[in-house]
Amino acid sequence: MKIEHINSSEFNARVLENKKVVLVDFFATWCMPCQMQGKVLEDVVDEVSAYADIIKIDIDENEDVARKFGIMSIPTMIVFVGGKEKEKIVGFRPANELINVLEKYK
Repeated sequence: MKIEHINSSEFNARVLENKKVVLVDFFATWCMPCQMQGKVLEDVVDEVSAYADIIKIDIDENEDVARKFGIMSIPTMIVFVGGKEKEKIVGFRPANELINVLEKYK
């Protein structure tokens, strides 16, 4: 399974209308902790792909979505279930912690 990069025009279809649990990683290309988190997410996606999708959205290119969800610092990840925001995770997190969070919603 692969992590999908989307833009604001794809957000509703790929996140809010998705039947799976969705972890959205709000990031910026210049952010070193975001780059580290991205590597961790590559490990996580294989573990959770049966029940969850991981989607990345660049806050610099999609400021409208970042503003809508109150993204104040990055990396910030939000878990969506049935189109509803269930949990917000701010800052770098290890793979096992993210897997545990996602397992709560499967």
